[in-house]
Amino acid sequence: MADDETKNGEDSNSLESSESSSLEASEGSNSLEKDAGTTGKIDDTPLSAQQNGSFAQRIVSKVNIYLLLFIFLLAIAGGIILITYLNSKKQEKSTIQTQSLNSDTLKQLATSDVTVGQPKQILSVQSNAVFAGKVLIRDSLEVAGPIQVGGSLSVPGITVSGNSVLEQLQINKNLSVQGDASIQGQLAIQKGLSVAGGGTFGGSLTAPGITVNTLQLNGNLTLTKHIVIGGSTPGRDTGTALGGGGTVALSGSDTAGSININTGSGPVAGCFATVNFTQKYNTTPNVIATPIGSNAALVGYYVNRSPSNFSICAANNPPANASFGFDYFIVE
Repeated sequence: MADDETKNGEDSNSLESSESSSLEASEGSNSLEKDAGTTGKIDDTPLSAQQNGSFAQRIVSKVNIYLLLFIFLLAIAGGIILITYLNSKKQEKSTIQTQSLNSDTLKQLATSDVTVGQPKQILSVQSNAVFAGKVLIRDSLEVAGPIQVGGSLSVPGITVSGNSVLEQLQINKNLSVQGDASIQGQLAIQKGLSVAGGGTFGGSLTAPGITVNTLQLNGNLTLTKHIVIGGSTPGRDTGTALGGGGTVALSGSDTAGSININTGSGPVAGCFATVNFTQKYNTTPNVIATPIGSNAALVGYYVNRSPSNFSICAANNPPANASFGFDYFIVE
């Protein structure tokens, strides 16, 4: 009996504990409902949306301005690499295709007249080349380095844009120089030299003969030998001072000469002769007359002059049947 009572007491205690647990659970649910009513609503956002929003926020929080700048620089570098690659492809397409000449081809060239390649192709010879015969180039010739010619060079025309060094140059025909010419050494001209413009010489000029139309000297004139004056002999007219049967002989030029006088019978004061110049002077020249012989000293001579002529005259009666003369020198 006692054991039965004890078991019944334990069962009642367990029931009470279970009832108290259910009561606490119901009270908890009621408290939740009260809290919901107090706050107004319950967060009904889906859990997947809350997780996505937090992931995006984490990414945005990690992105900054330096990362964007780095991405921009990478894009620019990629564009430059792409453009360079495309240009290299174009250059590879335009590269000249090379082709080697084998021994058979060279033998064929040695024994026959063979056309090699097309006009658009280029023949490249890496080693030295020796041509035993003539070489004909139908188009222009371009040489990147210097040219050395062992023999004579014959060309119809040559154009040199830069400086040229020539050890010996022989010109069989005309030489035309459009610009200035500088000659460091001696210049030997076998024939005549014609200069259309003026000439300037820094040193002395030596020549066996110089012919000029007009000579202007800004300094002194030094002559170590004779002065030989040439030119046409001028004309002359006789005067009344010769007398009856008198004669006059003239030799020389417009610059210098001699007048030989032979008087006749009954000469009177007046002019012996008038010398007419071949070429008229620009102004009245200076005439220097020198008497020749003692009879000329007795005449008392004088000179009349003009740009076209001059006269030798006597102030008194000259001696009859006498021979004498006058030398003259004229400058303007």
